[in-house]
Amino acid sequence: MRQLVIDSASEACSVALLDGATLVDYRHEEIGRGHAERLVPLIAELVGGGKADAIVVGCGPGSFAGVRIGVAAARGLALGWQVPVQGFSTLALVAASAADAIAAAGGALVVMEGGHGQWFVQPFAADLSPRADLRSLLPDDAATLTEELVVGNRAEQFVARRGSGRAVATLPDARAFVHLPPAALLDQPSPIYGRAPDAKPMAPA
Repeated sequence: MRQLVIDSASEACSVALLDGATLVDYRHEEIGRGHAERLVPLIAELVGGGKADAIVVGCGPGSFAGVRIGVAAARGLALGWQVPVQGFSTLALVAASAADAIAAAGGALVVMEGGHGQWFVQPFAADLSPRADLRSLLPDDAATLTEELVVGNRAEQFVARRGSGRAVATLPDARAFVHLPPAALLDQPSPIYGRAPDAKPMAPA
């Protein structure tokens, strides 16, 4: 069964076409912004236009726009192709992108940019299962966490701030989906924002 894997929740725009554990084709670009314009063309560049028997998509947390773009694209393609769609945590995919290092270390802390001066943090075990819930913390609060191995696009800053540990700088990579445990899949892909919305409802008049 072919699966199309999509993640656009970070500065990376990453898609992969998998047949079981075999990589058929992929595209991975660090574009910063412009996911709305680049994601669908990247999928179209894959073998067979990326058409698959199922779709899996990174639901965040990460860039507010990037998360919504990825989930919307996955849902739209699933509807058009009449195939099932599932989701996964983007932080879990980051952990999977460093699967060998995390297995050797017995676990790691994933640290990703969270916006508004905060970092998204979540610890993962050697088998890539989460050890605790996702949190969005200010850097000084995040730096009190004690995992030796730190993975993600803010790993180096985290280790420098804490003054100890080993950093593996990495972004979500759709090819790493093959390392995710089955329990990482979400039946209903919906955006995971990681913190409360910035906008607040207006007070009643």
